[in-house]
Formats: sequence, C-alpha cells, structure tokens
Amino acid sequence: MGQDFHFGGGAAGSTMHPVVMVLVLIVSVGVLILPRRLAFAPVLFIAFLTPFGEQLYVGGFHFYTIRIVILAGCARLVWVKASSSKPLFGVGLSPIDRTFFLWAFFRAVTFILLYRAGGAVIAQIGFWLDAYGGYMLFRYFIQDKEDIFRAVKTMSIIAAILAPCMLFEYLTHINVFNFISTNPIVPWVREGRFRAQGTFTENSITAGAFGAVLLPLFYWLWKSGKGKLAGIIGLAASTVIVFTSVASTAAMAYLGAIFALLLWPIRNRMRTVRWSTVLAVICLALVMKAPVWFLIARVDFVGGHGWDRAEMIDVTIRHFPDWWLLGSKDNATWGNDTWDSVNQFVAEALTGGLISLVLFVTLITRGFSLIGIARKYSEGERDTEWFYWCLGAALFANLMAFTGVDYMDMMEDWWFIFLAIISAATIPAWAPKTIEEAQSYVGFPQLPFTTSLPPAPLLGRSRLPR
Repeated sequence: MGQDFHFGGGAAGSTMHPVVMVLVLIVSVGVLILPRRLAFAPVLFIAFLTPFGEQLYVGGFHFYTIRIVILAGCARLVWVKASSSKPLFGVGLSPIDRTFFLWAFFRAVTFILLYRAGGAVIAQIGFWLDAYGGYMLFRYFIQDKEDIFRAVKTMSIIAAILAPCMLFEYLTHINVFNFISTNPIVPWVREGRFRAQGTFTENSITAGAFGAVLLPLFYWLWKSGKGKLAGIIGLAASTVIVFTSVASTAAMAYLGAIFALLLWPIRNRMRTVRWSTVLAVICLALVMKAPVWFLIARVDFVGGHGWDRAEMIDVTIRHFPDWWLLGSKDNATWGNDTWDSVNQFVAEALTGGLISLVLFVTLITRGFSLIGIARKYSEGERDTEWFYWCLGAALFANLMAFTGVDYMDMMEDWWFIFLAIISAATIPAWAPKTIEEAQSYVGFPQLPFTTSLPPAPLLGRSRLPR
C-alpha cells in the first residue's frame, strides 16, 4: 500500500472542510451507538465519498477522516470485548486474519528498521492504526453473508454517487468534491486526455481500479435477485468510473473481472486452467527476447505507459540483494522513473522486504484457496456457487489492478474491507471441524442464496481440511 508519512508529518495545521468535519462527527457517534448491522454503512460513505487528505492536526499528529472513525470504532470494540466473552469476529480468527496481522506487523517493523528515524516510527504507528484498527473494525461489522450483502449494496450506492460526479468531472474538468475539500484536487491530464479522479486525490488510476474491482460483486447482487436493482445500478456505475478514469490499469482490471466471470462454465476445471497458464508463461519465457513480465508493456488501452511498470519489475528483480532483507529506499537511483513503484508487489518488496512480499502473496493465495473450497462445498446450490465465484472474480480483478498500481488513498481501505469480506464469506471452509458444523455456518435463511453443504458421502470425508 502507499506509505503514510503524514501521521506526524505533512501540513502544520488542520485541513478539514467544515462539512466533512460535521459528517465525521456524525459517523463517529453512529459507530459508537448504532446497532452493528446499521453502523457499517456510514463508515463506508465517509471512507469513499470524502476527499482523501482531509485531516485534523492534533498535538503533532494527523488524523484523516477514516482514521477518526476508526478510533471511534476501536473504542466500541474495547467496550464490546470488555462486556462480553464472545469473540469479536463471531467464530474467531480466520487464516486470512492471521496472515493479515503478521503482514501488517512485519511490514511496519522492517520499514522502521530500514529508515531508523523517529518520523518512520510515527508513520508506521499511523499505518498500524489504519491496518489493525481498521481491519478489526471491518471484521467486526462483517461476520456473515447478510453483512456482506448489506456492505456490497451500500457500495453500489456509493458507486452510483461517485460515477455521475466523475462523468461530470470528465466532461467539464470540474471536480465537485473540491467544494468540500480544503486541499484542491489537482486534475490529471496525460497524453492530452483528462482523467477524472472523484474523491481519489492521489491519482485517477486508483479511482478507476475502485470501479473495476467492484464489478463482480455488483454482478452477484444482480444475480441474487434480492439486490437486482442495486446490482444493475452498480454495474453501470462501475463502468462509468472505469471509463472516466482513462487508466489502462483500471481497464485491465475491468476486463479481468469479466474474463473471470466468463470462466464459470469450466469452474470445475480450474486446476487445468491454472497449469495451462503456467505452461503458457514458461513457453512465452522461452521464446521471448525480453523477460515475460515485459508483456505488461504491451497493455495500453488509453495511451498510457506500460513500459515503466515492466521496467520497474525488471530492475526490482535485478536489485534483489538491495531489498530482500528490509526493503529499499534507494530505488530512485536504479533507473529512469524508478522512484515510483507502480506495482503493488514491487511496493511490498521495497517497503517491507521479502517477508512482506511473501505474506502479501500468501494473503492472495489463501483467499483464492478458501473461496474455492467454500464453493465446492456448496455445489448443487447454484446461487451460492455464484456468490463464491463472483467473490473469486473480484479477487482476480484486484490481482490485475496490483500489476499497474500500488494501492494508496482509499484503495488501501477497500483492500482491508475486501479481505474482511473473504474471511466472513469463507467460514464454512476454515471454521468448522466437521460437516455438521459447516452446515450450521452456511445457511442464512433471510438471504436469497441460502444453502447447505453437500452430504458427507458426496464430500468423501467426514472432516473438513484444516
């Protein structure tokens, strides 16, 4: 994720618009007092519909809008834990949760050891607040499929608000969110084309990626029946956001999401697909003059620059001795434009070294694995299978986005939220020890994708894999 150097650095005063300040106060109070099922929607609105960079400067520390809400949420979590002996996350920690906590810990520690400065310590305290505080709050709010349904439906409303604003920005070059921002959102113009950003103040690429990775989840809303209208609105909004961002990375993630959804007819042959992909990559590596990752340089939908992304991967691999232990702060000296990681995997390597990169990749592989296991256990229940398939397609879309941008601004929050969704959705794959326990976790009668696991003889074993 994009590094945060503003917690204890940056502006020497508060830069928060009065309207945003009132909204943050209302949402923070709501997080403290509203029922769990109602408190998450306001958090999502404040996270994605207020310009990134709005913050309060208190005692040398910078508190962004979402960070203030997270602090209020942490107070609620402390109260809930103190007043009940039940686990905060319903059935306990998932493999995703444990890997995430390890990743956040080592990523910050290696960064501190690399820079060995007080500013780095303060910056990583901010990162830990965002990561640990934010993720635990998201996991508390997202514990079952009903919570997921509400969260995705809320995201469709957010996208429906963001899309026309970005379309207006694309056509008029006026960002309406500047009216509630004390830090003017500087427009992006590249190759003579204007790129809409909305609330994503860092760049238009993350704005477009936001719309792209939500596409499969909106498709699931549409297929679910109960959320058909929200799904249609979300699909349209997602498309508009990607189009107006004018970013090849967003387009690639969007097409990747559609490609993943289209693989549904061969869902039971994905092992063959994976090994065929590996074989194809090996064959390409043998016949190509350049390393295979330079295929990224050929991905150009809107007149951008794919070469710099391929080059960054190449120089990072060649400088492995420089970053494997603690990351590197000297990548700007490796070549032209190598100051910008432009790739999430490269960002992990440069920020936290090999251990951060390995744990980040583990998050992705465990996500795919748990989604796959949960889908297989729901075979015969088409609606539930589609739910898991769309979840996997959304993860694949994020994977495509990672090749062209490192998540910063609100996209970091989205990644944490999405991991929390995977943890809650895959409870049948990791929480139960027996088929009977798994069956008790799958059914949610109030939702249209109610299901039960196949009987034990069909699964071929009486115990689930650990």
